[in-house]
Amino acid sequence: MGGDFGPCVTVPASLQALASNPRLHLLLVGDPDAISPFLAKGEPLLLQRLQVVPADRVIASDARPSQAIRASRGTSMRIALELVQQGLAEACVSAGNTGALMGLANLLIKPLAGIERPALMTVLPNRQRGRTVVLDLGANVECSSAMLVQFALMGAVMAEAVLGIAQPRVALLNIGEEESKGLENIRSAAAILKVMPTINYIGYLEGNDLLTGKTDVMVCDGFVGNVTLKTMEGVVREFLSLLKTSSAGGQQAWWLKIVSRWLQKKLARQLGHLNPDQYNGACLLGLRGTVVKSHGAANQNAFAIAIEQAVQAVQRQIPDNIAARLETVLTQE
Repeated sequence: MGGDFGPCVTVPASLQALASNPRLHLLLVGDPDAISPFLAKGEPLLLQRLQVVPADRVIASDARPSQAIRASRGTSMRIALELVQQGLAEACVSAGNTGALMGLANLLIKPLAGIERPALMTVLPNRQRGRTVVLDLGANVECSSAMLVQFALMGAVMAEAVLGIAQPRVALLNIGEEESKGLENIRSAAAILKVMPTINYIGYLEGNDLLTGKTDVMVCDGFVGNVTLKTMEGVVREFLSLLKTSSAGGQQAWWLKIVSRWLQKKLARQLGHLNPDQYNGACLLGLRGTVVKSHGAANQNAFAIAIEQAVQAVQRQIPDNIAARLETVLTQE
């Protein structure tokens, strides 16, 4: 029910996800009267793997998290998380209020032992046609050095389990690569990561290295991560938009139009993997269950990708893998 568009995007996206994954079952939590019209043309075989769970209230996207959490009983977001808490669902995907989702997930599903606060994580494509795990993306505006270390551990597990990277390279996002640069919490986290045998720490990287593939895991606090991600998404969307409109209108020679369209298609193919819609869905790492936050403005394809993110996290048992890694580290300490 959340996000900018609600059921008109999330329900068709759910049907799309069911069509692409024959083992998937979905529970759609929300107002049945709002959901049902978008199921009317669904294929009967798909609808057999889908159930509507009634919820008569919705947490507003602009609600203060603390107030939303206190008044959350009966809302679609809380009911969805309770289904995970009770073992009736293996993951929750929401495009709703990020702060409320974070707070309710902490309250109901609870962080793993050794994790102070969960972190929002996504997997971004990079220039080398690989992928980079990036966290935190906005769940924690201020982070201690201990939290940054925890994010590094969780990101490394994600890179190993989902991307299949042995000994993933881990870097801290900073304002320079020199050891003396950055805030005290970043320098303290670096000192800890340097001596951790379970982490392949490679040092500091700057924001312009986010898409270069120099690292497999990029760690930062939620304020920096959110601003960095949104800036990058805005630039990519603007560039892709310019590609679509560059040859429209104006007086051009026929041969110049042909060259322009050819170049346009070539660049679109090469850069299309950077489209933010292709990597929608940020996983809340550090919880005892799987929770994925979709962008509020996600379209149908993007929301279906967020559902697939949740499927992958469940299949690869990400919470269990993180718990096992934390246990190893705590034992060594």
